[in-house]
Amino acid sequence: MEQLSLFEQLKNLQEDEQQVVVDTSTLTKVYYTITEVAEMFLVNASLLRFWEKEFPAQLANVKKNRKGDRYYNKQDIEKLKLLFHLIKEKKMTLEGARQYLKNDKKKAKDDVSILENLEAVRSFLVDLKKSVE
Repeated sequence: MEQLSLFEQLKNLQEDEQQVVVDTSTLTKVYYTITEVAEMFLVNASLLRFWEKEFPAQLANVKKNRKGDRYYNKQDIEKLKLLFHLIKEKKMTLEGARQYLKNDKKKAKDDVSILENLEAVRSFLVDLKKSVE
């Protein structure tokens, strides 16, 4: 078995990570359960509950029924997408994400939309390259 350097191991791990792309324009239902939303982001439902406690300003309006089941609408999923981008993709701490949202909320939303557009262009170019070959 081949010995890989630490750099090569890290590179392989980064390549293995799945890209999480949640396109809210394709969502058809009005409300989604916490399990469905967790599957969209490839995280556990407990993480979404934790974020709800840690970021009450962003996720205070998540609907709950009498039983306590959470139901997320498109706006809630957009807010989660922003949190996911800051915490998981940009690797910010919870406190750092809280401060960033407090000070630069519009900039954070713009960053996410720019990344989504770039990913769409990239996937288009990859498809175009495959069709040319």
